[in-house]
Amino acid sequence: MTSKKLVNSVEGCADDALAGLVACDPNLQLLQGHRVALRSDLDSLKGRVALLSGGGSGHEPAHAGFIGKGMLTGVIAGAVFTSPAVGSILAAIRAVAQAGTVGTLLIVKNYTGDRLNFGLAREQARAEGIPVEMVVIGDDSAFTVLKKAGRRGLCGTVLIHKVAGALAEAGVGLEEIAKQVSLVAKAMGTLGLSLSSCSVPGSKPTFELSADEVELGLGIHGEAGVRRIKMATADEIVRLMLDHMTDTSNASHVPVQRGSSVVMMVNNLGGLSFLELGIMADAAVRCLEGRGVKIARALVGTFMSALEMSGFSLTLLLADEPLLKLIDAETTAAAWPNVAKVSVTGRKRSRAAPSEPREAPSSTAAGGLASKRMTLVLEQVCATLLGLEEHLNALDRAAGDGDCGTTHSRAARAIQGWLKEGPPPASPAQLLSKLSVLLLEKMGGSSGALYGLFLTAAAQPLKAKTDLPAWSAAMDAGLEAMQKYGKAAPGDRTMLDSLWAAGQELQAWKSPGADLFQVLTKAVKIRNGLSPQSSLCLGGSYDPGVHLLKALFPPFHLRVGEPVALTK
Repeated sequence: MTSKKLVNSVEGCADDALAGLVACDPNLQLLQGHRVALRSDLDSLKGRVALLSGGGSGHEPAHAGFIGKGMLTGVIAGAVFTSPAVGSILAAIRAVAQAGTVGTLLIVKNYTGDRLNFGLAREQARAEGIPVEMVVIGDDSAFTVLKKAGRRGLCGTVLIHKVAGALAEAGVGLEEIAKQVSLVAKAMGTLGLSLSSCSVPGSKPTFELSADEVELGLGIHGEAGVRRIKMATADEIVRLMLDHMTDTSNASHVPVQRGSSVVMMVNNLGGLSFLELGIMADAAVRCLEGRGVKIARALVGTFMSALEMSGFSLTLLLADEPLLKLIDAETTAAAWPNVAKVSVTGRKRSRAAPSEPREAPSSTAAGGLASKRMTLVLEQVCATLLGLEEHLNALDRAAGDGDCGTTHSRAARAIQGWLKEGPPPASPAQLLSKLSVLLLEKMGGSSGALYGLFLTAAAQPLKAKTDLPAWSAAMDAGLEAMQKYGKAAPGDRTMLDSLWAAGQELQAWKSPGADLFQVLTKAVKIRNGLSPQSSLCLGGSYDPGVHLLKALFPPFHLRVGEPVALTK
């Protein structure tokens, strides 16, 4: 079965892709009659060396994404995974020569078709009197024994584009650029790993992998690698890759050792998620630095893909200060990242957490008694929630994901652990604030956020006063915060509904002479859908929100050691 691709036609997909890139970038132009993209300011290159590269399509953003001042002058694209035509390569060479450049360097990845076609175009151009040199890049570190064809050209070629571009921009001559980039290429290695294959439009996947296998050392056209290994952690995979790349018995190894300074490139082969790419980059940094290797620059992103292949490649380039200046040189190429011009290794990667605001001290004598009462109430709330865990989960399974009891039990255990650390604050505002932070950090889910919002907002009116009107205002503030950020309103059949009903009853506390227990009794009964005449003991409620109400109102806790019930 062929794979699904968003194309107009299999035959025209390479032309359409290049046309789309040029259409969206005013710095690029197409060469009429050819699948060639060139800098739109070609005439500004008079007296300088032109740089041309290319190869099969399907490796985007390579190669056209690296056209720009300080990188490539143009690229010649073939069909997907197919070398470009000799005629198009020659046309590109002629175009840059006729624009007044003093010579052309062809940067070619080491594949037979590319070597042949670019080589033939070079010979034809030289026969016409155009100065042309060609460097063939082979940076693959997969093979322990070199084949006759040599090392394959992989993502490290992009670094050669950058180095050559910086040299050309500085006015260096053709032969000198060719000489310098050839030396740079010898100090570079790349190794790829994939979780899956890729498929050329209109075709089946190039190979199959079992669910527990990954391919090590594969090429960028879906060619098989050197071996298949079992799926492992990111750290284990990176360690294995670095061992293979730097093993001196490996004929294609990169000579990186303790004390070396490198440019590191972590390249997405097309289908890896950004989350996974970040994990692999972190593993590579830690592993290299753990081996005493200095990472002078780090590039992470998609530079040379293999269509939708889910995998990545790791490139290491030995770098000294002169080379880093070339890597750091300015470029307008759209796909080159904004790389920090400082070393990755040795940089401080974390900042101390901000200090907590200083809290006003609680009163001592009265505070101690209030703290004991609050501890008893919170312990009862927690015990009740823990006892109802399975019942609440069962109720939640009928309408949700079945974790209501688990979520509230997690909150209860967090509160129990907190209480063991010492008595809670006697100040109602401080208590609610502490509970808010605890639930936000430990409870998780939307419940933790909603309770945290409610308690944070409710604490504010209680900073100045703790009389009955202040407690009513606290309820109002908590409900307002829940509505503002949770986007629920009374009547939406959410946890807000019953809290809202209770809040309406607590409005009576704002009236002079309001009876504390009469109002609170009615509020909690309304909260549970009971008539105001019903008999109720708070500890018997099955709804977690009831226990929130119990914890909210310290005026209700009259006598230490007595059952918490709605009686005077």
